[in-house]
Amino acid sequence: MDDILVEQHDGWRKLILNRPAIMNALSTGMVGQLLKAIDQAEADKATRAVVLTGAGRGFCAGQELGAEVLPTEAGPPDLQTLADTWHHEFVRRVRGSRLPFIAAVNGVEAGAGAAFAVACDFVLAAKSASFVQAFVRIGLVPDSGASWFLSRSIGDARARALALLGDPVPAEQAASWGMIWRAVDDAMLMTESEGLATRMVQSPAEAIAGIKALFDAAPTNTLHQQLDLEAKLQGEAGRSADFAEGVRAFKEKRPPQFRPA
Repeated sequence: MDDILVEQHDGWRKLILNRPAIMNALSTGMVGQLLKAIDQAEADKATRAVVLTGAGRGFCAGQELGAEVLPTEAGPPDLQTLADTWHHEFVRRVRGSRLPFIAAVNGVEAGAGAAFAVACDFVLAAKSASFVQAFVRIGLVPDSGASWFLSRSIGDARARALALLGDPVPAEQAASWGMIWRAVDDAMLMTESEGLATRMVQSPAEAIAGIKALFDAAPTNTLHQQLDLEAKLQGEAGRSADFAEGVRAFKEKRPPQFRPA
């Protein structure tokens, strides 16, 4: 059985974490398949968005506590390499992609799984879902960008407490804090997520990529550096066919028909 299932839709792809018997816990093989699926989506110019979700009852329980991470007679595991080569590479691919990533969180997500979700551009969660920074429960620290994303989205006090305590945050509370975009009724999760993917397919691809680049750069740029980047990317957008179509559609009082990527 493939650990990652790929569904091709009209202009977008769904990537499904597929180890439901263990709540889609991560292994290096699974993450390797996920990275390959992201690369394939990135290379396909007809793909304009990606939905990431989990099979079964949960999104992702984090790293599997199997042979890859357990101490042996030879010594402790190399968790630095595991984090940087596998988990962190996922975050780099998602944040550096031209594609908008939509996490459809369908149940409990913990540890690296929780970080994988908040690395996406949109996070929609079923109201029954929860988010757990579970690292401290087994004597580890957050990885996969969790400390970076959470401190910026919900503030230092809340992020620090979640990491130190390892307590779960229900989806509706996560939405009210700004950790995720929306909490939705369980039955509507995939309808809402797929509708959002379709909306992204109909959006101007170059502008979407530019918006992602701006918001990724903002936390570390000075104001003047960010103004320079905005000017550069606005100049590029102004030369695009999508901008010309957007202006025509505005003047003609009709919805724009942005070109395929």
